[in-house]
Amino acid sequence: MAMQNKKSRRQQILESLASMLEASPGARITTAALAKQVGVSEAALYRHFPSKSKMFEGLIEFIEETIFSRITIILSEEDDVFGRCEKILYLMLAFSEKNPGMTRILTGDALAGETDRLRQRVAQLFDRVETQLKQILREAELRENLHFGLSIAATVNMMMAMVDGKVAQFVRSEFRIQPTTAWKEQWPYFIKGFLVETA
Repeated sequence: MAMQNKKSRRQQILESLASMLEASPGARITTAALAKQVGVSEAALYRHFPSKSKMFEGLIEFIEETIFSRITIILSEEDDVFGRCEKILYLMLAFSEKNPGMTRILTGDALAGETDRLRQRVAQLFDRVETQLKQILREAELRENLHFGLSIAATVNMMMAMVDGKVAQFVRSEFRIQPTTAWKEQWPYFIKGFLVETA
């Protein structure tokens, strides 16, 4: 039972941190303000997390688990190469839209002044998504004899840049411009130039 209480308090701290990141775009979150939001002392915060950096790591872990568990589901349910890519990219946009505070972590906006390790971990998360997309295209190239107008690396880089741009715009607009806005109309035009006709 004590473990359950500890877990729920950790969860409460992380949810409060995410909420504060959303409520105060551009602001740094202090442990004193976070403790006040949670309704505990700063000492109580540190009993659950040894540092603010570890609190951010807890949110990054949640982002990783959510995104990669859903990517696994997409890969099991969708066979079409561009269907897979579109659903993975849309997942990134929809996750950002539903979790504005955590999106500030993904863009690095909330990590200014924090340890480099946190930024590296976020970079690794994006690298993993990029690697997954490259693997999808490579498999399709071999299995379906598809030919891309650009190299696979350049194709995936463009896909990731589009997601990055929409997510950064969301944060820069203080969450007014939704990342999924016009995505369904944009995606078909976006992928048109990727494939080349073969004789």
